[in-house]
Amino acid sequence: MIPRTLLASAVLALCASTALATDLIQVWEAAQKHDPQGAISQASRAAGSAKHDQANALWRPALALSTSAGWASAQSQMNGAQFVMPGATPIRGSGFATSVNGGAATRWALSAKQALYNREREAQSAQLDLAAQASEHEWQLAQQDWMLQTTQRYFDVVLAEQRLALIEQQQLAVNKALTEAKDRFAIGDAPVTDTHEATARAQALSAQAIAARNERDMARQVLTDVTGFPLAAMTLKAPKRSDVLGESDALSVWLQKAEQGNPMMALQQVQDKVAQQEVRKHAALAAPTLDLVAQASRDRISGTGDFGAASNTQNQQMVGVMLNVPLYTGGWRSAKLQEATHLQTKAQAELERTRLQVSQMTRAAWLAVQSGQARIAALEAADKASQARLDATQLGRQVGDRTTLDLLNAQNDASAGQLTLLQARIDLLMGQLRLHALAGQLDAQKLQAVNAALQR
Repeated sequence: MIPRTLLASAVLALCASTALATDLIQVWEAAQKHDPQGAISQASRAAGSAKHDQANALWRPALALSTSAGWASAQSQMNGAQFVMPGATPIRGSGFATSVNGGAATRWALSAKQALYNREREAQSAQLDLAAQASEHEWQLAQQDWMLQTTQRYFDVVLAEQRLALIEQQQLAVNKALTEAKDRFAIGDAPVTDTHEATARAQALSAQAIAARNERDMARQVLTDVTGFPLAAMTLKAPKRSDVLGESDALSVWLQKAEQGNPMMALQQVQDKVAQQEVRKHAALAAPTLDLVAQASRDRISGTGDFGAASNTQNQQMVGVMLNVPLYTGGWRSAKLQEATHLQTKAQAELERTRLQVSQMTRAAWLAVQSGQARIAALEAADKASQARLDATQLGRQVGDRTTLDLLNAQNDASAGQLTLLQARIDLLMGQLRLHALAGQLDAQKLQAVNAALQR
């Protein structure tokens, strides 16, 4: 038989191997591989980068080959013609007729075209390049939002687990108090109200534990869905420090960073430039086009005509330039120009609105970080005070100076203080990350700095 100590050691080793500590970086790396959001953003970015190739292709020569074959007939009649033969008198009033009543007809044509002057195509090319730039800004914005979302999901699990742990800790203390109240009531050392108060508190905590357990399970399931980590293998880390990214710069500095690096701002600036190119596309100077063209073609029909076997063949070659000047479009171009002008005005207004929104969000995030640090200092002091009050109340309850209700309230205040402190630390960390995201600076290094402030 296997010794009992060896069996116990094997069980402990197996539990340790299946329940590994999972930090924020591990969660983020797993989300990058498992969360469909990553595939969506990467595919969108790749599709946007193809716009550069489309823009370059607009200025390359276009080559086309067309061919056809079928059945056809042809009739031609010429009257009043004059023929001149060398050394002979001209013959006037002649007539000629040809016919092919039905036969095989073939045609092929090879054409090439190179744009030389085309303002509308220039605007289209610029819009495609801008669309590729916009896709990069959208990808950066999506990456930062994805990091924030993944981090928030991580901390949601941490907070839910801590809430459940504190409630279970309170349950143990309340059950102990309930047992003491019953024993002291039995010997006449405490009133029956102590028993009723402890029983009511125990039932309330039991209901809170059910709700907290459901909340934890849901938060863990969400994190499992986007990372692929099994629930049994998750042992997350809670923040023990909050000021880890060193946001000591003044508000004016962060406002300037957001003005220069915010991806939403950059995206809206690109949209404004796209609207400007749309105006150029429909302006009067964009109407004429000049192209270098070349073409070679051959048409042939052969069969039987009115005068016997007949065939007709035509060969054409041409190289030159083609000028196209639209003289009248029924008002379509001027209407499109009016539409583009109004849309440009709208894009400029949206850019200004985005600038104001980014400025307001940056200001709010910076103020939240500043106030969050002071709030944590106050909550840490309150946590020490509540723990000291709990110790004093427990001692007072033992000597009879405090009631069971006083002890239960002190335990509840101490647990609530710990949970509030954890929430404040999480809020400050998330606020720091959001501030960097607004400045366009949120990356894996920032997550690594936050991860360094976590401990099991």
